[in-house]
Amino acid sequence: AVGSDGIRMTMESALTARDRVGVQDFVLLENYQSEAAFIENLRKRFKENLIYTYIGSVLVSVNPYKELEIYSKQHMERYRGVNFYEVSPHIYAIADNSYRAMRTERKDQCILISGESGAGKTEATKKILQYYAVTCPASDKVQTVKDRLLQSNPVLEAFGNAKTLRNDNSSRFGKYMDVQFDFKGAPIGGHILSYLLEKSRVVHQNHGERNFHIFYQLLEGGESDLLRRLGLEKNAQQYQYLIKGQCAKVSSINDKNEWKTVKKALSVINFSESDVEELLSIVASVLHLGNIQFVVNDQGDSQLTSENQIRYLATLLRVEGASLREALTHKAIIAKGEELKTPLNLEQAAYARDALAKAVYGRTFSWLVNKINESLAYKESLGLGKRTDSVLGLLDIYGFEVFQHNSFEQFCINYCNEKLQQLFIELTLKSEQEEYEAEGIAWESVQYFNNKIICDLVEEKFKGIISILDEECLRPGDATDLTFLEKLEESIKNHPHFLTHKLADQKTRKTFGREDFRLLHYAGDVNYTVMGKIKSVNFLCVNFLVATLLPKPPSPTRCHPLPQGAAAQPHTLPSSTAGCSRPTLHIAKAGPPSPTRCLPPSKAGPPSPTRDFLYFQNVDWGGGMAESQDVSYGFSKTRRYKLFSIRYKSLCPDTWPNWNGRLADGVATLVRYLGYKPEEYKLGRTKIFIRFPKTLFATEDALELRKQSIATKLQAVWRGFHQKQKFQTMKRSATQIQAWWRGELGRRKAAKRKQAAETIRRFIKGFIYRHAPRCPENEYFLDYVRYSFLMNLKRNLPKNILDKSWPIPPPALTEASEQLRQLCLQNMVWSYCRKISPEWKQQLEQKAVASEVFKDKKDNYPQSVPKLFAATRLETDELNSKVIQALGNEKVKYAVPVTKYDRKGYKARARQLLLTDNSAFIVEEGKVKQRIDYSSLKGISVSSLSDGLFVLHVPCEGSKQKGDVVLQSDHVIETLTKVAMSAERVHNININQGSIKFTVGQGKEGTIDFTSGSELVIAKAKNGHLSVVAPRLNSR
Repeated sequence: AVGSDGIRMTMESALTARDRVGVQDFVLLENYQSEAAFIENLRKRFKENLIYTYIGSVLVSVNPYKELEIYSKQHMERYRGVNFYEVSPHIYAIADNSYRAMRTERKDQCILISGESGAGKTEATKKILQYYAVTCPASDKVQTVKDRLLQSNPVLEAFGNAKTLRNDNSSRFGKYMDVQFDFKGAPIGGHILSYLLEKSRVVHQNHGERNFHIFYQLLEGGESDLLRRLGLEKNAQQYQYLIKGQCAKVSSINDKNEWKTVKKALSVINFSESDVEELLSIVASVLHLGNIQFVVNDQGDSQLTSENQIRYLATLLRVEGASLREALTHKAIIAKGEELKTPLNLEQAAYARDALAKAVYGRTFSWLVNKINESLAYKESLGLGKRTDSVLGLLDIYGFEVFQHNSFEQFCINYCNEKLQQLFIELTLKSEQEEYEAEGIAWESVQYFNNKIICDLVEEKFKGIISILDEECLRPGDATDLTFLEKLEESIKNHPHFLTHKLADQKTRKTFGREDFRLLHYAGDVNYTVMGKIKSVNFLCVNFLVATLLPKPPSPTRCHPLPQGAAAQPHTLPSSTAGCSRPTLHIAKAGPPSPTRCLPPSKAGPPSPTRDFLYFQNVDWGGGMAESQDVSYGFSKTRRYKLFSIRYKSLCPDTWPNWNGRLADGVATLVRYLGYKPEEYKLGRTKIFIRFPKTLFATEDALELRKQSIATKLQAVWRGFHQKQKFQTMKRSATQIQAWWRGELGRRKAAKRKQAAETIRRFIKGFIYRHAPRCPENEYFLDYVRYSFLMNLKRNLPKNILDKSWPIPPPALTEASEQLRQLCLQNMVWSYCRKISPEWKQQLEQKAVASEVFKDKKDNYPQSVPKLFAATRLETDELNSKVIQALGNEKVKYAVPVTKYDRKGYKARARQLLLTDNSAFIVEEGKVKQRIDYSSLKGISVSSLSDGLFVLHVPCEGSKQKGDVVLQSDHVIETLTKVAMSAERVHNININQGSIKFTVGQGKEGTIDFTSGSELVIAKAKNGHLSVVAPRLNSR
């Protein structure tokens, strides 16, 4: 076991670290009775975006009016399976705590989400459903249920939510959703109940508010073909029911995108195309109803003016046009058992039209909820006698409302909240105090307001407001709103929570009108007007209207049909307000709820410098102060001795594994061992009461550690036994495998030895008969020798053409080896030739010509071999532009600077030798000095020494060709090779030793004498010859 001091220190440090701003549980407030401290704590946390705070097990949520980064999957995993107070307050903690309680205790649970408009109730419900969708076990079937549960929200919001002054997406109906879970904890189905739909919004909206979202979404996002079939236009300003609030367009709402979301959601929750078409037809019929206008005829009765609207209505509602027209302008009266139809005046007809619109929309909403329930229903449980699933309920209902003019619907809403508050008092505050008294625990009592007296004022039979209004609606004669008020003043004038203008004192009368009455609710005083209440609950003419729909096939408007026949009992207030008390029944069945109090920071959205918090009023109305005081005075957790002992007995050696004495003594021994301080707990007659949550969770932490210790010991014993059994099995198996494997190895080794001996024997016999013709005795040896040669040849093939190595073949393969050698050489030559580029090929051809002409003949040839011949020695930009122009179309293939020696005097002159396709040109700067056609070139003479002199022999033809040309080039081998190849005079190059004769002019010759010396000297000798002394570079 772990010492309690260490656990308590760990728990305290964790709590201190989490309380960065204020405290996260109002139970931990030092001044828990101060309303100012209560509100200040909320304000501090809200400013730091800490919107959640506990009051014991109650969660207080303040709407931040912005997206916070606290709803990711990582946050969900953080709260999954964690004790309630181990992490900071969050809606996920409430969701997980209820889920785990349902799983461990096998009891249905309920989460109650309450608060006024704009407090964030709808978003809180969404977050809880998203948490279950992510954290609960999943399969393909379960995933379908999760998707339908999540996608039911956009559909219900479209048909049941609207923009109000406080909230752009305010729920205008109450919702109780049952989520069914199987024994694995996976969601398998659900069921939704709706309460108190604000049907009056269909026909009237206050300034700055809108009708239900679906109307605007249909007009803004509906396809043109769909709107044409429904007879609608995209402009919301064309419909009277959509412009009462004068804000059909809202910048913060994207109706087009929301329409796409709704259509996708309808398909996910299994709505067929015909279902959607019929549903939208009813929605369109409501818009057409609003555009119906009446005028007064000559008899003073109402008469329709909108025949086009009647035609669309008859088509959409599938009724006869004449019947609908009559129903809108007449009412049915029963006199002496006969049904009489009397015309309606203008006011009555307008009311009948609006009443029909509300009735049609209300029935459509009920049909929609039933259709969603069909898709969420757990089919496999139908017909089973025993229930095997668990249910977790979510109640989302708008809270206490007070407006400037409070109608019959606000009366119903506030009555429902009174019932919820009464239930909360009975299930929490009152029941806890009674439990403490029954257990003999002394504590300081909390004074709280018991609102049962207000509930009785509204619902008591024969005396309550509902009964009086019911009686006034059904009595013979002309009942009016004022007669109803008089009846109230007469019947309940002495009730302390009821007040009218007539019953009030002079000062109080100034605060409300003569047609109002005031109820003193638990949350505050509210004035209700009686004007229109008789109309609001009297549906006689509406019965006649809806009766026209009955003969036709079922549709959304007939999901709850009226009784057949004219004598059917009309609807009055009891049937209209039957849903007011239904939420309390569901919560009572599910046991004590997990409450979440949602608060708006101000009346009109987020707080600002000019709009401070209104927490005081909200907290007081929600009963938050009473809850905080009750939990602080009392105890946060109670457990019966038996349950406490069974759960925690492993923490104490004296109580583990069993305690044989009285349970109370065992529990006392256990808490003493855990180190509970006297102020932290009390022992009752049958239960232990733990005051502080941190004490309980310190115990839970110790239990988790102890569980690990016990589990480790059990695992060790089991693993030891399991491993021993496994080892023995493995040992037997290993022995059998080893015996078989040893035999297999021995057999393989014997076979291998036998094969080796046979191979050696065949090899030796083959070697002996190696020179004999092929026979069975030597065929193995000969094949082996051939194979060895070929494999050796494969590893030692020549690497290139110059590599002449080749393995020595055996005598039998001499001929084959030679053929293979020739093939290999050809292949290498072919491969080498394929890789030669055109430029390199030209270079090789020139080198080959140079070798053929000058090898072993010209002294400086060896020095030219390693040097590549240049494509040209002068680039085009180095030639004079006039020369290029003079050449015309002749393209210069090679250009080299040369020295020309005059035929007379042998004076050296710098020139350029240009070679083209057809001629050779000798150029001086910008002037072509001489052109030598290749066809006229007779030959070329050069010495065998290392000098660069050569003579181009040309015929003497007048002034153009006066004689041979004597030139000198620093690249004589390269130059002569290119001249010879261009002029095709390779075989006309003469390499002379001693002297060269050349033609100076017509009939005249010159001589060039060549001698060896130490350095190159070219000069005119005394005998008139050109003397060339050249050093010898190579000895021959």
